[in-house]
Amino acid sequence: MPVVNRIAEFAEDMAAWRQYLHTIPELGFDCPKTAGFIAERLREAGVDELHEGIARTGMVAIIEGRATGPTIGLRADFDALPITEQTGKPYASRHEGKMHACGHDGHSTMLLGAARYLAETRNFAGRVALIFQPAEESGGGGRVMVEEGIMERFGIEQVYALHNLPGLPEGHIHTTPGPVAASVATFRIDVTGQGGHGAMPHKTRDPLIAACAIAQALQTIVSRNHDACDDLVLSVTQFHGGTADNVIADRAWLGGTVRSFEPHVQQMVRERIAQIAAGQAESFGTIAEVQFVPSYPATVNTPEKAEFAAEVAEEVVGSDRVDIAARRQMWAEDFSYMLEARPGAYLFLGQGDSAGLHQPDYDFNDAIAPVGASFFARLVERAQPLG
Repeated sequence: MPVVNRIAEFAEDMAAWRQYLHTIPELGFDCPKTAGFIAERLREAGVDELHEGIARTGMVAIIEGRATGPTIGLRADFDALPITEQTGKPYASRHEGKMHACGHDGHSTMLLGAARYLAETRNFAGRVALIFQPAEESGGGGRVMVEEGIMERFGIEQVYALHNLPGLPEGHIHTTPGPVAASVATFRIDVTGQGGHGAMPHKTRDPLIAACAIAQALQTIVSRNHDACDDLVLSVTQFHGGTADNVIADRAWLGGTVRSFEPHVQQMVRERIAQIAAGQAESFGTIAEVQFVPSYPATVNTPEKAEFAAEVAEEVVGSDRVDIAARRQMWAEDFSYMLEARPGAYLFLGQGDSAGLHQPDYDFNDAIAPVGASFFARLVERAQPLG
């Protein structure tokens, strides 16, 4: 079965919705304009219930099927990123310094398209809970929605989400059983020494030199402390120190990110960062203080739900366009909290050739919105069939 005909009929409406959302990007939990627009479209679609104000600007819409049955959850995120847009599109961001550089405008549009179709046809048993979530990029809106009880409140028994993927051919769908996206932690290392005149370094204990040594030595955690057959990324992404050309500063700091899949790997990295920072700092007569902050856990698909979702995807895009054993990604995703709370799956939908995620020239491909909406609709009909 290809893209649902009825959904294809309102593809132009979906493109218009998406492009309007693209003009009004908002950050974190503070997304009132975005949430208001989505709520208007849901009411127009004729959902049976609309529960707003969850995780501040998030919401859950309920559509009843034609017979009694369980509730399936479908999730889309809608926050943007603090990036200045460089697409030059006529619908480019009107909010300076903010843009939809990860396609969350498209994710919400796909779920709105599915909502319109499901509310019209109701060719399923039970209920569908449409979850629209803020603060995926920062703040963990998924965690907050789970903590505020959406799974129990709406009786959600399984939950699914789609994310667009640049570089994957347009309309292809990939996923994998088990871990599909990494956990994330951040670290900051403050190095304190003794500053002085840049012409007399022998009278100082230079924290910049110590910090440089720490940054170099941290790379050995991946190459020498970790099993090369597993996945681990440690990136130093910030380095700060100094105020003038002729002054050796008292302090410097560096920071970065750690991506992994297993808790014991993250714990090993945490211990080694502390050991390396302390040892390197001492060798230069300085002191290092380490902050290590775990954030989103790994996103782990329920194997049987991932396999089921892949079967549904094959009906929509064809078996030659679906990969059930795709490579997992090293980015992090707060849908992980929903998958910790309920079985389900997270899948990638091919965006085609485009700028990468989180880049200032990225734009969501409107051609894939009917594909994603059709996938969501068929997922509900297959998971909770009438009769």
